[in-house]
Amino acid sequence: MLKESFTGQYPTRSDRRWFSDDYFDLIVWVGQNGVIAGFQLCYDKFKKERALTWTENNGYKHERVDDGEANPLKNLTPILVPDGMCPTQEIIDLFMLRSVEVDSRLRSFVLDKLREYQSTHLDNCIKQKTS
Repeated sequence: MLKESFTGQYPTRSDRRWFSDDYFDLIVWVGQNGVIAGFQLCYDKFKKERALTWTENNGYKHERVDDGEANPLKNLTPILVPDGMCPTQEIIDLFMLRSVEVDSRLRSFVLDKLREYQSTHLDNCIKQKTS
């Protein structure tokens, strides 16, 4: 079940809220007047971690987390790299189950954006198959 972790805030940046459990990390950036400026939903944290990010300025990005651990003698910083298809319906279903304790406004916003991403992604797949 997603629980909020309290994070440090920076006076020159948007406030952020961080929710976490054993499958998801949800970071939400909240701008002035409580307007949601973006979020990053990291999922499948202990197997093949990926992240779906949405910001009002840049839209959607789906990436996987490269943990930098290819060589056991080096401990590199994890980075985000482009990834393929996002299992959106699975993510929506799991997020609905695991986010019942998340602020309802944030929860609804993220679910709406996940559904929007799913709809856009399906439209793009259909267009590619018919062209």
